[in-house]
Amino acid sequence: MRLKIVRITIFGFFCIIAVNLFYTQIIRGQYYYGLSVDNRIRVIPSEGRRGSILDRYGDVLVGNRLSFNVAVIPQDIKESEFLFDYLSEVLKTEKKELLQRFYQKKITPFAPVVIAEDIDKKIAMELEENRFRFPGLYVQETFRRHYPYHGLGAHVLGYVGKISRSRMEKLEEYGYTPKSIVGYLGVEESYDAFLKGEEGGKQIEVDARGRQRRLLSVKEPQRGQDIQLTIDARIQRLAFDILDDKSGTIIVMDLDTGGILGMVSAPAFDPNVLVSSRYAKEAASIFIDEGAPLLNRAIKGLYPPGSVFKTIVSLAGLVTKKIEPSTTYFCKGSYKLGRRRFRCAHVHGTNDLIGAIARSCNVYFYNVGLLLGPEIMNKYARILGLGRLTHIDLPFEEKGSIPSPLQRKMKSNRGWYDGDTLNFSIGQGDVLVTPIQAVRMMANVARGGKEVQPHLIKAIGGREVIQFSTVKNIHIKKKIFETVQKGLRDVVQSERGTAKILNMDGFEISGKTGTAQTAPGKPSHAWFVGYSTQGKKRIAFCIFIEHGGSSYYAVRMTRNFLKKLREEEII
Repeated sequence: MRLKIVRITIFGFFCIIAVNLFYTQIIRGQYYYGLSVDNRIRVIPSEGRRGSILDRYGDVLVGNRLSFNVAVIPQDIKESEFLFDYLSEVLKTEKKELLQRFYQKKITPFAPVVIAEDIDKKIAMELEENRFRFPGLYVQETFRRHYPYHGLGAHVLGYVGKISRSRMEKLEEYGYTPKSIVGYLGVEESYDAFLKGEEGGKQIEVDARGRQRRLLSVKEPQRGQDIQLTIDARIQRLAFDILDDKSGTIIVMDLDTGGILGMVSAPAFDPNVLVSSRYAKEAASIFIDEGAPLLNRAIKGLYPPGSVFKTIVSLAGLVTKKIEPSTTYFCKGSYKLGRRRFRCAHVHGTNDLIGAIARSCNVYFYNVGLLLGPEIMNKYARILGLGRLTHIDLPFEEKGSIPSPLQRKMKSNRGWYDGDTLNFSIGQGDVLVTPIQAVRMMANVARGGKEVQPHLIKAIGGREVIQFSTVKNIHIKKKIFETVQKGLRDVVQSERGTAKILNMDGFEISGKTGTAQTAPGKPSHAWFVGYSTQGKKRIAFCIFIEHGGSSYYAVRMTRNFLKKLREEEII
């Protein structure tokens, strides 16, 4: 009986073993085969080179330069002490630091571990000549982003760097890896999907210890597409030189297409510093600089427009028939509201609308503003493009703020008073716009209500981009635009115009000056926003100097800038 029980038990165990073998090899065989293959085969990725960024004439604004990294392959190292002593001496880096980088980055025995990036070419040649002495040492040729124009195109172009964790989580399904290089700011970020190269790599077979045994296949990385912009590198250079050491921005836009011909913001930064480990200290200083060199003042800077806003008030007054071109008001240097006096820059006497625009008479526009009220001024400011995004193809554009009594009540539970309306009518108080909005607004006026779309892209991979060619019409009568255009022209050509120094032979310039008050104790912002309809190109433009003082300084800068453009036969 006992023998029978033993036999049954043994038979039962064999049955269990047989069932498990059948389940493992037949039912789950394919699954375990896949695991074994995954454990045997490794992929070493290789980043594809980014496409270049070109100006409208094909000049390279952003390219790639040959760079050298020092890498070590763990499985090939024979004498690690000897190797790292040598590297420490040649790279002028502490041995302890090199070892720390090595152990932090080491993943598998066969994958190269980069311990020094973007080394000098002479050092790379010396290391290459001594490779035979140090098994495992490897000089890696790669490409690094290069910005030949340094700071003058920094805010438009952006820079590149390793992908952040937050962006990695969003883009992982699109082929990005933790080692991917991506664009930050500017065109590098907006068009990263086109500029980014396609990743390649090597598929290798390894043994049980992770050591490489043979190469199975190679997939060559693919270069990203080239991007051509509407930017003219010559205009960029001249604008950068004209701004010099001042904080501000210069924007030049093609009046007919909306293509941005030049966009410079200052202070600027050199993108080359942010893409190379050689300049770690300089890179760190950019991010903590109180001058905010990373801020693109053209699309992110929010400023009161000052008298530039009188263009909007003029249009609103004519459209609503609150005033006619012949409507006059007398200016004695100030406007009294209750016990307060609201100042004007001069005693202008009697002005009609054209004269008030040309002389930038505050008193005239105080009167018109009170006739209109804040809601109507808000409405027409938005219709003409202020307080809303231009949707220019750059990241992080700000939309600004055009105030209204309801908005103030909802945000801060404060009331609206006639004094607020007076400030509103001359572009002060809570009015905040970006320079790119001011340019679009002026272009819309110059084009008689045909709204233009600011943009930077011209072609991708050699194919013309036409998505920005659609024209929207602003439903204001042409005659009203013509009246305001005459006032803007008199700003320059009238003897009493606030920008009369721009009345130069060979130019037909119109526009509006603005001296925008800021915080107490700080100089005003200086504006000139205008357009030119004579020459090789019809352009709209903005010269803005942050805390530049009187608008006269912006006008003087505009004069110098336009003369330079004409001398070089650009416009």
